[in-house]
Amino acid sequence: MCPDCEDFARTVLLLGQLALYADTTGADLDFVNAISPSLAVSLPEPPPGTFPPGYDPNKGPDYPGEGR
Repeated sequence: MCPDCEDFARTVLLLGQLALYADTTGADLDFVNAISPSLAVSLPEPPPGTFPPGYDPNKGPDYPGEGR
């Protein structure tokens, strides 16, 4: 396993659990808003093979109301 694969998987899991928590009744949204950016920023580079060769996350269809 690559050195960052475990960290990447753990951080993605935590982000998913935080998203589920945010949708529960009575969730502390101040906590969610404080923690989610920190988790997202701490993501290491994705493990090799996560995206196809030549993948560019900045290319793709325009979002509604957004023109290029």
